[in-house]
Amino acid sequence: MTNKLKGTICGVLAAICYGTNPVGALVLYADGFNSSSVLFYRFSIATLLLGALLLAQRKSFRITRKEFCIISVLGLLFAVSALSLYMSFLFMAAGIASTLLFVYPVMVAVLMTLFFREKVTPTTVVSILLSLVGVALLYRGDDQSTLSLVGVILVLLSSLTYALYIIVVNQSSLRMSSVKLTFYVLLVCTLAIVAWSFVSPENHLMMLHTPWHWFMGFWMAIVPTVLSLVLMVIAVHDIGSTPTAIMGALEPVTAVFIGIFLFGEAFSLRLATGILLILVAVLLIILGKHLRFRPMLFHLRKYWRWRY
Repeated sequence: MTNKLKGTICGVLAAICYGTNPVGALVLYADGFNSSSVLFYRFSIATLLLGALLLAQRKSFRITRKEFCIISVLGLLFAVSALSLYMSFLFMAAGIASTLLFVYPVMVAVLMTLFFREKVTPTTVVSILLSLVGVALLYRGDDQSTLSLVGVILVLLSSLTYALYIIVVNQSSLRMSSVKLTFYVLLVCTLAIVAWSFVSPENHLMMLHTPWHWFMGFWMAIVPTVLSLVLMVIAVHDIGSTPTAIMGALEPVTAVFIGIFLFGEAFSLRLATGILLILVAVLLIILGKHLRFRPMLFHLRKYWRWRY
C-alpha cells in the first residue's frame, strides 16, 4: 500500500469517526444524562488514553509556564465549543447541528481577515455568501417552520469558539506534538466541565451505571476523539493538510446519515440544499489558494468575444 493510498484511507476514516460524535451523546441523552456528564466521560476517558499513549511512547509531559497559559486558553475555548455543540443537540437534529458547526473554516477566514489583515479574496466572499444562504435554508424548513433559535445560537457559538481555537493554535508559539497538545487541552476541558457542573445545578455530573452506558462513554472517547485524532495525524503526514481538510466534509455528512437512519431525524430537499451549499462554501475556503478566478474570468471574456 502506497503512502498516498494509506493517507487517503486514514483521512476518510478520520472524518467518518469524528462524524459519529452524536451517537453516544444522543443515546445517553435518551437515558436521562445531561450534556456535562456526557462530555465529562468523553474528555476524561480520552485524556487517560492519550496519557497512556504518551507514556508508552516515553514522551515528556513537561511544559513551560507560557505553554501552560496558551494551553489553558485553548482548553477553555474547546470546552465552550464542545459544551455548546452538545447542548444544541437538545434543541435541533444532530445532523443539522453538525452541518452548521462546519462553517468554522469560513469563520476562520473572516476572523483572519478582520484581525490579522489577510487579503479578502473573491473565494472568501463567495464562500461567505454560500454559507449564509445554506444556514438560511437550514433555519427554515419546507413546512415554513424554523429551527430553535437557541439551538442555532449554541451551534454558531460552538463554531466560533472552535474557529478561535484554530487561530490561537496557528498564531501561538506552541511547539509540541499534536498528541501532547490534545492531551493537555482535553485535561483542561475535563476540569472546565467539572467546574461548569458546579455552577449549573441542572448539569450536575451523573454516574454511568450500566455496561451499555460505559460502552457509550468509551465509544465517544475512542472513536470521535482519540481514533479520529490519530488517523488525522497519519493522513496529514502522508497526503498533506489540504486533502485531509477536504475529506473533513464527510464529518457532517456522516452525522446527517446517523441522525436519519439511527435516530429517525427528518430530512428534506431544502435541508439537503442547505447542507450542500455549506459544504461547497467550506471546500472553496479550503481550496482557495489553489483556485484562480481571474484567469478563469479572462478566458471566459476571451471566449465571449470570439463566440459573439
